[in-house]
Order: sequence, then structure tokens, then C-alpha cells
Amino acid sequence: MDKSKNLLVIAHAPSENTHTLLDAVMRGANNPDVEGVVPLHIPPLLATAEDVLAADAIILGTTENLGYMSGALKDFFDRIYYPCLELKQGLPCATYIRAGNDGTGTRRAIDTILTGLRWRQVQEPIICKGDFLPSFIDRCEELGLTMAASLEAGII
Repeated sequence: MDKSKNLLVIAHAPSENTHTLLDAVMRGANNPDVEGVVPLHIPPLLATAEDVLAADAIILGTTENLGYMSGALKDFFDRIYYPCLELKQGLPCATYIRAGNDGTGTRRAIDTILTGLRWRQVQEPIICKGDFLPSFIDRCEELGLTMAASLEAGII
């Protein structure tokens, strides 16, 4: 019997920098020390409610677009909201935001939706703001590893 848990990563990565952050999250989530978790990235425009229903935890990644989340992530939420509302309450989740400005509007919008879904944010959102820094990569890799290891250990 397979006892693996599913870590779903829904991340919009339209640029080289955001793709680098996504790669870091996936590298962390696929750390060889974590054996009981299957990480899966699905772009937000391709993800379905069935993907969320199969997930044991989720990481959400987005750009800041005009002080808001990407349209792709908003579209994802619009499509999965009602099919998942009653069935995935308490889903452990975490967020990272690539913000050219300050990320506060993006965070506020995501927080509002996650509150409505009744998902459980297991850590403060990571906001990578301003000019792109190598530390953003480290923080995103740590996020992937922390989520995977916590899921495997049953902490989240």
C-alpha cells in the first residue's frame, strides 16, 4: 500500500526569475531525505479541482501584477473554489510571491481567498520583493523542503 502524500505546487512562472523560484521550490520538495512525499507542479491555468482534491498540502506561487496576484492564479481559485470548499477545509498551504513592489495587495487578496476556502496557512507567506536576489532562491528551496518534510512527518 502506497503511503506517499501529495504536495501540489500551483505556481505561475512567466519569467526566467519566477521559473528559477519555482525550480527552487521543486528542488527543495524533491530533497532525497524526504521519501514519503510526491511533489507535483501544475501551472495554475492547467490545474483542476481534482488535483486539489488529491493533494495533502499545497504551495502557491505567484507574481505581483498591479498590486494583485497573477490572473492565472486568480483563475485557478475561481475554478476550484466551490468544488473544493467543503472537501478540503484545513488543507495545509504556503505561499510565495515575487513582488516588484511590496506584495501587500497580493498577499491580502490571497489571504482573503484562503480564509474563504478555510485552508490552513502553515507559515507566513514568503514575499520576494524588489530587485531579484539570490536569497530568494534559498528561501524558496527552503519552503519546498520544509513543506515536504513537515508533510512527511505528519506535522502539517
